Amino acid sequence: MRIAELGQAIGRTVELEGWIVSLRKSGGIRFLGLRDGSGRVQVVARESDLREDDWDRTAACSQETAVRIAGACRADARAPGGVELDLRKIEIVGASAEYPIQPKEHGVDFLLDRRHLWLRADRQAAILRIRHAFTHALREWLDREGFIGADTPILTPSACEGTTTLFETTYFDEKAYLSQSGQLYNEALAMALGKVYCFAPAFRAERSKTRRHLIEFWMVEPEMAFCDLDGCLETVEELLSSALAAVARRCPEELRLVGRDPAELEKVRPPFPRISYDEAIEILRQEGLEIPWGEDFGAPHEAAISKRFELPVFVHRYPTQAKAFYMKPDPDRPEVVLSADLLAPEGYGEIVGGGQRIDDGELLAQRLREHDLSDEDYEWYMDLRRYGSVPHSGFGLGIERTLAWVLRLEHVREAIPFPRMLYRLRP
Repeated sequence: MRIAELGQAIGRTVELEGWIVSLRKSGGIRFLGLRDGSGRVQVVARESDLREDDWDRTAACSQETAVRIAGACRADARAPGGVELDLRKIEIVGASAEYPIQPKEHGVDFLLDRRHLWLRADRQAAILRIRHAFTHALREWLDREGFIGADTPILTPSACEGTTTLFETTYFDEKAYLSQSGQLYNEALAMALGKVYCFAPAFRAERSKTRRHLIEFWMVEPEMAFCDLDGCLETVEELLSSALAAVARRCPEELRLVGRDPAELEKVRPPFPRISYDEAIEILRQEGLEIPWGEDFGAPHEAAISKRFELPVFVHRYPTQAKAFYMKPDPDRPEVVLSADLLAPEGYGEIVGGGQRIDDGELLAQRLREHDLSDEDYEWYMDLRRYGSVPHSGFGLGIERTLAWVLRLEHVREAIPFPRMLYRLRP
């Protein structure tokens, strides 16, 4: 049985397997905190109720000792989960001597060096359970709405998001790169299946040490044939709001543990505010943050814009030079493209980027030349415009950045089990 199921076992003797997280003594009684990944329960060991060898084993337990126990399950309104166990038998499965992470303040580097152990802490485990619930809810919504999940390559011959942030590797006798995004391949899949998504890691060789950046991160990337920018943004709204509502329902205790009221997530409902890049520039001017027209926004700019709104806000129609080569120009104003970023409230910045793709072959060829990209590498991508090209749109939602906002994390490094950052490749 697992700890999360103990509410169904009141009055019965059950067996549990887990790890000791706390110990205290009071005369002939010892109180053992036990966790098993599904929850935590207090186990009460009374010397008078136990055989001598079992009592001695309770004394041999220390923080993170792995044990197998049998205990009588009883209701206790004062206990977490309303349940306690009276110990009947205990077996030590794995000893744990001088566990390095103690119930005290440790520095971030100390904890990151021991991330493989830090994950056992209540807060870190709660974050990972929320991450699971969030990604599961994203897939649920997409599957329910008729999107087909399809995998895209990790090794690619060319860039998707610019050549300056590529991780290069050797692919037998030629160069290859770790994927920055599955988007280009998703476009091919959308022409075959209509509505698709991939869920995969992305790699960006950015020499950045901000709280918003990881070298390896995860995205869900939907792509839709016969879809314009407005249809794309409506999909973002529905997907994100549905997933957050699911997390609020499924993980209320975990959310409270990390400091987020579940009711706040249930208020994130469409429609989200929409402003143009030009309107965003005006907001920045009013906030005393001057930026030349045509430049992309950085963290201070995004924070200043988003603080004007309680919900996530779309900034749309960025200048052409600020976005990737495949973004479709606005027919009414070619100096801007039909793109949009979704900025999270509370200063967490961009969590979604996307828009409408170029569907005209001649224009795409021109853009490839302007960005000095190889015709050979993108020949297959050009084929998508030669054979039945249609208007199509898509976006990428960053899992870690979104969770950083949802959970009010100081840094995205806590939103992924093993973060890869500029100066951290281990553990």
